[in-house]
Amino acid sequence: MVSESTHSSSIRNGENQSAEQCFRIFVYGSLKKGYALHHLLEDQRRLPDASTRPLYRLFDLGSYPGLIEWPEGLEIFGEVYEINLPCLQRLDEAEGVDEGLYARRSIELQTEGDSPLVYAWFWLGPISGLSVCGLSWP
Repeated sequence: MVSESTHSSSIRNGENQSAEQCFRIFVYGSLKKGYALHHLLEDQRRLPDASTRPLYRLFDLGSYPGLIEWPEGLEIFGEVYEINLPCLQRLDEAEGVDEGLYARRSIELQTEGDSPLVYAWFWLGPISGLSVCGLSWP
């Protein structure tokens, strides 16, 4: 079994991946339609909106939110996209993955039956003193 960090690293480096391969992502903040980074998704396929299982919390980081895993989490609402590898790499760069701001990991959505792997970007910084956003941002 490939560890998630190894899997993310191989995706980031493009190993064993083709530009035509699709990935599903869940976006909950500045990548959503109408927000600052949405232009990075303009040529990608939007899927029906979704919500997470109640395993996460959103924190207000100022001009964008940070998602973290949380034992008594909330159902977070967001948008789902099917994207290609070049877009995934652009999003990792925009989210500061290499700088250690966010980590791309799998996320559990509310779905019936088996669901494909979906990624989201998780905040890695401190949350002390930050406001909780509730079920969605803003």
